[in-house]
Amino acid sequence: MGAVTSSRAVRLRAAVRRAPCALYEELWAAPADRVPRMGEPDAPVWRPSLLVLLIIAAACFAVPRTNELTAYPTGGISGWAVLAAVAQSAALVAGMIRPVGAWWAATVLSVTTVLVTESVMSPDRLFPWSIMGMVFQGGALFLLALRVPPRRALGALAFTLLAGVALTLHTTQRHNMDLDRSAPVFVVALVLGTALRSLRLARRDLVDQVELTADERARRTLLEERHRIARELHDVVAHHMSVISIQAQVAPHLVQDPSDELKENLTGIRENALEALTELRRVLGVLRSEEAPAQSARHTPQPSLDRLGGLVASVRSAGLAVTLSTTGEPRPLPPGVELSAYRIVQEALSNVMRHAPGASARVEIGHQAAGLTVRVTNTSPLRPSPVSPGSHGVRHGLLGMRERTTMLGGDLATGPAPGGGWEVTALLPVTGDTEDLP
Repeated sequence: MGAVTSSRAVRLRAAVRRAPCALYEELWAAPADRVPRMGEPDAPVWRPSLLVLLIIAAACFAVPRTNELTAYPTGGISGWAVLAAVAQSAALVAGMIRPVGAWWAATVLSVTTVLVTESVMSPDRLFPWSIMGMVFQGGALFLLALRVPPRRALGALAFTLLAGVALTLHTTQRHNMDLDRSAPVFVVALVLGTALRSLRLARRDLVDQVELTADERARRTLLEERHRIARELHDVVAHHMSVISIQAQVAPHLVQDPSDELKENLTGIRENALEALTELRRVLGVLRSEEAPAQSARHTPQPSLDRLGGLVASVRSAGLAVTLSTTGEPRPLPPGVELSAYRIVQEALSNVMRHAPGASARVEIGHQAAGLTVRVTNTSPLRPSPVSPGSHGVRHGLLGMRERTTMLGGDLATGPAPGGGWEVTALLPVTGDTEDLP
């Protein structure tokens, strides 16, 4: 039992020692809420009007307050009355900017005024807070409650009431005590200010929630559109690529004694179809993902310049004569540059196979100080290219190459080659701030 009592005494002494620091933090050092700027979500629409009303009220307050103080039966207090009335009016307006300091100024001025005038005050007048004193002190508490948490506002109210009690205990004559009437006025001012602060914070939270809801709705709409695109790509492209792969696998069994060249070409068709299906699934995984690619797609390496040899070999197996050469000193490149270079070569060679039957192609990769040069040329076709459905539309392959080059800040040139055929040349700059493409 003695140990419990000793522990309680230790905690009580520690709390008493911390009390001055806690009061200093609560009633002085801790900052008040920042005044919201006009146009911000939690900016009260009544703030400019309140400031104007405060200035008018302060001006109107100064006159009756001066008359109230100069009404005491002494001539030596008139100068103090004017100074106190002007200072209290200024403190009331300052409460819009510095509510904590304004409340302290209001309290100190009120207590000082009462101490100076108590000995000459008429016993019939209210004490310690006159009518104008209640309005002044209540206004300071109201402005403080608008900008600080309720806990701090309650501390200020308790300090104000304690100051009033202390004034009533040190008097030189009998007075018309009004603590029972001033306390409800201060409490109402505090409750009103706290309620308006809570309303402002709730309005800010509501605006934030509405913005989050709008962002979530936009994200959901985008995700649904991406799912729709992914579904259509899967239903159309994936189906046809699967059919091509199956037909290329079955075709050798439908021909009696197929040649090795036919088997090789059909094997190349099937491998290209399967590779296209793999890349299509990777793209569909990105489209269906809410944030990032799927786990399997995230760990699958993107094509780079190291895989150009495999790409060229695949194209050769499809019947296109193509050579690959590299100039300059290879060096590490950003993944976005290597991916774009690979895709440009892939699309250029695909265009050669589609639009230049019988032609040969040449791929040149040049490593330069300014960046990477990609050049794909082909000779004139030996026969007209077959017309395929959709070939009269926009050249999406060239558009994709141009978009990739532009995103990296490079240049793309396409057109007829001097000796006949077609040429695609891309310059991909390599700088420190080059962003990687996804």
